[in-house]
Amino acid sequence: MKTINISDELKNNSYPGRGIIVGKSADGKSAVCAYFIMGRSSNSRNRVFVEDGDGIRTKAFDESKLEDPSLIIYAPVRVLGNKTIVTNGDQTDTIYDLMNKQMTFEQSLRGREFEPDAPNYTPRISAVMKVSDGTYNYAMSILKSADGDPESCQRFTFAYSNPKSGYGHFIHTYKGDGDPLPSFEGEPKKVGIPNSIDEFTDILWTSLNEDNKVSLFVRYINIQTGKTESRIVNKNK
Repeated sequence: MKTINISDELKNNSYPGRGIIVGKSADGKSAVCAYFIMGRSSNSRNRVFVEDGDGIRTKAFDESKLEDPSLIIYAPVRVLGNKTIVTNGDQTDTIYDLMNKQMTFEQSLRGREFEPDAPNYTPRISAVMKVSDGTYNYAMSILKSADGDPESCQRFTFAYSNPKSGYGHFIHTYKGDGDPLPSFEGEPKKVGIPNSIDEFTDILWTSLNEDNKVSLFVRYINIQTGKTESRIVNKNK
């Protein structure tokens, strides 16, 4: 698969929606994930990421302007032992609870579908990273409607064992802006991953559309020690 330039990819798409990147740093030392959210409505833009234990959650920036919290307030990142779960909705909790009961990542999502936000039917995108005893693997998932038909849910899981250093995979909710918004198609895109968390954070944040970007989270996990380093960037301050 061709490696795409993540900066160019984001700059050329004004509205990829919500996106997850998971991979390994170029030096092979770090398991890497990033999650960003964007918004077109005032309700979607009225958010920030805040730390929540080992993970993060979304929070209304101005509580007085919060309209419908159902699809915008959730925990995008949670940690279950040696697993880090990253998603674009409350399926984070579903994955956490069911994997804690020994179900697989794929099994934990069988009871979930795309979001009920007609006519977009936003895909649910998810990822899980496992760092254990110096080893690292990850998987990604997308649950989407069949070309906008809410009667049919399409489920795709992509697993990456012993991932190559310097590369990751990018999956997002929308192909681009539109009305209705067109869902992501195909397998996750291969992207480059640098060694520096600050460099990667800067690349992603500056490349996202200035009007639509809302928040960004980036985490590097040392594969040998499990030590984490994270960054949160919020447009609302």
